[in-house]
Amino acid sequence: MELRQIRYFTVLADELSFTRAARRLHVSQPPLSFQIASLEAELGARLFDRTSRSVALSAAGHAFLPHAQAVLARLDEARSHVTRVASGLQGRVQVGLAGSHFLGPFPKFIQQFRLQRPEVEVALNEMKPSDHLQALRDGRLDLSVSRNPLNDEQISAALLWRDPLVVALPPGHRLAGRSQLSLAELHDEDFVFLRLDSSPFAMRLFEACVQAGFAPRIVQQVVEIPAALNLVAAGLGVALVPASMAMLRADAVVTCKLFNPAKAGIARKRVLKAPGGDLNGDVYVLWRTDDAVPAVAQFRKLLADWAANLPPWTGC
Repeated sequence: MELRQIRYFTVLADELSFTRAARRLHVSQPPLSFQIASLEAELGARLFDRTSRSVALSAAGHAFLPHAQAVLARLDEARSHVTRVASGLQGRVQVGLAGSHFLGPFPKFIQQFRLQRPEVEVALNEMKPSDHLQALRDGRLDLSVSRNPLNDEQISAALLWRDPLVVALPPGHRLAGRSQLSLAELHDEDFVFLRLDSSPFAMRLFEACVQAGFAPRIVQQVVEIPAALNLVAAGLGVALVPASMAMLRADAVVTCKLFNPAKAGIARKRVLKAPGGDLNGDVYVLWRTDDAVPAVAQFRKLLADWAANLPPWTGC
């Protein structure tokens, strides 16, 4: 049984005229008659009662019609589904992100994306930043929202938004009146740090302190930036945090811009640099370079376009 035969049958059942059905199908009557006869032979039943003046569905034809219509409906449904998946309008996107990104601008994009692409399922996976890359390589994630850009043969990265670093200080701290500070000026401070074993971003901060001439005296390590800010507010120490996160606790901590002498053109032996560029908390989207899933590509493009219109973070 061919789909063509089923389609011919349903059209003839609708028109009840070989002449009109052939015209509608853009074929001549002989091929139409042949396909109907072949279908009847395969089913072992006459589907139409024919006279010289009329064509009518037989009892077998009436029985077969809803099945034929269901087959064609499923075919149309399959065709539509494939088209929507191929164009990125349907599908599933697995996104990895740290808990702090739920407090930034990213959830606003998710809200907008769901309105634009309601048939694309987005799964947000809260994970330690150190686990993102392996999950990407393994295919457990399609995308990662991260402060740690990486470009190699397998992983590509694109900037989403700038997020400068600031120094978060407890209220009343001796440096709280300063508008900006350099890392070197923090060498005697107690630090609240992100856990070094779970955050490449934290390792970047630690290495920057070493480049500035001191190993930070870490009195407490936490998993998420908001937790670090709460401990700073409690007076346990200072922290280096992205400006966007510091704004969440503007009522409880004092923030100062992190001064980079290299940008100011001041000659120093130690220049504040991180691997791959100036030290910052900028946010990137990462993906597998060979990933060709349309829904993932559409999500990434719409995210990049949306992020390009975000207002810049000003820090303090």
